[in-house]
Amino acid sequence: MDATEYALRKIVHNNPIVREVDEVRQREMWQWVWIGLVLVLVLLVSAWLQFAVLVQHGYDMETLQRARAAEAETARLLHLDIERLSSPKRIEEFATTRLQMVAPGVNAIVLPRIVAPERPPSSVVAAR
Repeated sequence: MDATEYALRKIVHNNPIVREVDEVRQREMWQWVWIGLVLVLVLLVSAWLQFAVLVQHGYDMETLQRARAAEAETARLLHLDIERLSSPKRIEEFATTRLQMVAPGVNAIVLPRIVAPERPPSSVVAAR
């Protein structure tokens, strides 16, 4: 028998080799699995709550935004109305045509405004 024949005919029995389970490694692996599951659960609950808030209040926000835009347009129109009604030219035209007022001429007398005198100090005022 030569060397190549012996290498081909030799049968190696590996049956008695038994792999042992590393319990520390298994326990650590299960700990990481549980930690991962808890994190995934937290993320799912957070996403669900965000979605619930969005669904519940999303339509309300659209309605409020439309109402706000309408109110802003109304405010803009009211400001334009105020500017138009308070223009000096329109006030003069209204006073001369509807109220039959006359524009002041050269001999207009301007009455000075009466200013109230200052109050005397409390030491001058008689007590009751």
